Amino acid sequence: MNKEYKDWIDNASYEELLRRWRFSENDPIFLGKAGQYYLDKLCSKRKGIGCIAHVAVSKKIGWEKP
Repeated sequence: MNKEYKDWIDNASYEELLRRWRFSENDPIFLGKAGQYYLDKLCSKRKGIGCIAHVAVSKKIGWEKP
């Protein structure tokens, strides 16, 4: 896995991870081992903040592309 990707994923907030997941198209960070690592971290951080905080972050980000 690319060290730059791993470092970014490890240091990103849940909001940053979710925003990139939701709005990035054809982002190579989502491929292969990095992609699986990204998904694992996203799910782990979602569990860590809980359902109410997840909903608040999701609403804050929205679904419209920035």
